[in-house]
Amino acid sequence: MKELEQSYRRRYERLLIPTATRLEGFLRDCLSAELRIDRITARAKAVDRFIEKAQRQVNGAPKYNDPLNQIQDQVGARIVTYYADDVPCVANAAETYLRHIESRILAPESEFEFGYFGKHYIMLFPVDVVPDPGPDLPPFFELQIATLFQHAWSEANHDLGYKPGHVLTSEQKRKLAFTAAQAWGADLIFNELHAQARSAGAVVQADLPITEAATEN
Repeated sequence: MKELEQSYRRRYERLLIPTATRLEGFLRDCLSAELRIDRITARAKAVDRFIEKAQRQVNGAPKYNDPLNQIQDQVGARIVTYYADDVPCVANAAETYLRHIESRILAPESEFEFGYFGKHYIMLFPVDVVPDPGPDLPPFFELQIATLFQHAWSEANHDLGYKPGHVLTSEQKRKLAFTAAQAWGADLIFNELHAQARSAGAVVQADLPITEAATEN
């Protein structure tokens, strides 16, 4: 594992950090016309997080036989939108500039559960960011698209729920589920309010005389 850590650290410092910086700039340029994006960020996966993920097991066996080539989020990007209805719009815009090899919507398995929601992609690096990936840089990165409330909840949940050596009690897990339900409800209400405000604005514009509506625009 020490050898793996050293190899990834070299990759992290030499390739992943500058690649994430270029990717963030690329996404900002491509999506500059999208009105309701709160932030666009990209980051290289930290060394300790990579090693932690590389050590995961499934049914008592290692999940990854070749972590340096199999772990797909060594570079990750996140686009945070204001409202839930903005997510598919931003996703469509992103797909105009990027080619994905995997697309999925993350949501709890049961309608009686609350947790993380978000749109996730595994994307190929565009040539504007990585002209030639080479053997030392995976050709793909993870892209997440989430709302403000999805983003805020996932960041706090990850910080509280995934600390090494810290196992949450049943009561603590219930509290996290409660906050997830609140975030889901806030997303729903803000999205509805935005849709209502947009509809009301369209009605007002439609009721104005043609010359006055042109002035308002």
